[in-house]
Formats: sequence, C-alpha cells, structure tokens
Amino acid sequence: MNRSRLADLSLLLIAMMWGCTFLIVQHTVRVLPPMAFNSVRFIGAGLLLAIITTFFYRDQWRLLSRKMLLHSCLLGLFLFIGYAFQTVGLLYTTTSNAGFITGLSVVIVPFLSYFLLRHSISRFTWFSALLAAVGLYLLAFAGSEMKWNTGDILVLICAIGFALHIGYTGLYSSRYPSLPLAALQMTFVGLLSLIASLLTEDTGSLPVLMDKLLQPEVAIALLVSIGPTSAFAFWIQTVCQKFTTPSRVAIIFATEPVFAALTGILFAGEVLGWIGGIGCLLILAGMIIAELKSAPHPVQ
Repeated sequence: MNRSRLADLSLLLIAMMWGCTFLIVQHTVRVLPPMAFNSVRFIGAGLLLAIITTFFYRDQWRLLSRKMLLHSCLLGLFLFIGYAFQTVGLLYTTTSNAGFITGLSVVIVPFLSYFLLRHSISRFTWFSALLAAVGLYLLAFAGSEMKWNTGDILVLICAIGFALHIGYTGLYSSRYPSLPLAALQMTFVGLLSLIASLLTEDTGSLPVLMDKLLQPEVAIALLVSIGPTSAFAFWIQTVCQKFTTPSRVAIIFATEPVFAALTGILFAGEVLGWIGGIGCLLILAGMIIAELKSAPHPVQ
C-alpha cells in the first residue's frame, strides 16, 4: 500500500473517531461549558504531544524557529475559529443546520488548495465534493427546508475556519516536523479557548469547576478528547497531509457526520430515514471517487 492510500485510510479513521465520539462530547458540554471544555481538551492535547516529543523525538525541538511558531499559531487560530464559531452558532441554529454548513468546507477547500498549493481542480474533485455536499444536505435535513439565520452565518464562518486549517496544514505540513507543529497549535487553541471561556462563560468557583471535571462522564470525555481525538488525531492529520491533497482530506472528513449518525442510531435510539440513508451513501460515494482517482497535479 502506497503512502497516499495509507494517509487517506488514516484520515478516515480520524473522521470515524470524531463522529463516534460526537455523542459523548455533546452530553459533556451540557455539564461543562464548551469553551472551558475546549481549553482543557486542547491544552491537555498540546502538553501530551510536547511530552511525547521531549521523550521520544527530542531532536525535533531543535528545528523550532520563529516561522514555525508563527505558522503553528496561525493553524491554531483557524482551528479555534472553527470550534468557537460552531459552538456559538449552535446557540442560535439547529444541529442539522450546523452539521450541513460545517460540512460545506468540503466545497471551500478545493479553492484554497488551488490558491495555496496551486493544485488544479479536476472534474473528479468537483464531482466528489458536490456529491458529498448533497449527501450532507440530505443527511442533515432529510428533505426539509433549510432557513438561514444568525447562527447559520456564524457556523459558515466556522466552516471557513476548518477549511483554512485543512488548506494551510497542507501548506505547512511538509515544511516542519509534525509533532512540534501539532503540539504548538493544540496549545494555542487551548489558550484562546481559555481566554474565551474566562470572558464569556460562568464556570463557577474553582471547587465547583473541579467537581464538574471529576464527574465520570466529563472525565471520560476529556480523556478521549485529549488523547485519541485531539493530540493523536491532529498529529496524524499533520503527517498525512504530506502525502495527500487538502481536497481529498475535506472529502474524507465529510464522512464524520455519517459515523455520528450511525453512533446515534446504535447508542441513542435515533432513527435515520431513507433520505438520510441516501445522503450517507452519496457522501461515501464522493469519498470513494476521490480515493480511486489520482490526486491532481500542481498547476504549471
């Protein structure tokens, strides 16, 4: 198996982890405010990656430079925009709207890939992206009418943030060692989330906050989020984007709501209608087409 195929399979595993743990995180942020949760999650992930780098890949810290620090913070800023605006947008819109609009990054990324990396946009890339976008719509709304509101605009900014993160990760992943790059951006997301939490959320006194953190469902969600779905997921993404294109990453990540829907059906008693089922199939078809067709060549 070549590196490109292995990278795509690894990214699919990340999408599956994110989708399967969505239900856990959704229940947790009802106890611990979202920005506070994200601050613990990403600072913890940054520290975990920093420890791994220090003990097993210490030489990579010697490559740390001002440019690397700046670009790590830029990636962290885009990731923070994605998570923050999605969280705030959910206060004013439905989960279905948010899921679909966030998934629109699958259409935004090919443009960024063209301007940042000079990757041509092949007809297969467009067809795959549009299949995934239509599938996301059917999965989210199951034929109902979508009405835009303030929350939808906020979530659209979130989609742009995630798209920028995927695009610029493709730009920087080949320039710097993956572990320090991921560790620094995780820490920056955590610090921005902490500032946002202190300014906008009421977490209560320190004993109250500690009591929330030690609740079993919160502690388990944080352990899963800090390790598998943050530290290791973004480390893997940073490594894999050296061997695949941002457009294919976006299409693969569009499968996240499919795994989230399957988790909801299996563990939360949710029902997926036939229209939603068609949406899942279209998303998977888009991913398969993107995977079977070779990556686009850089524009000459």
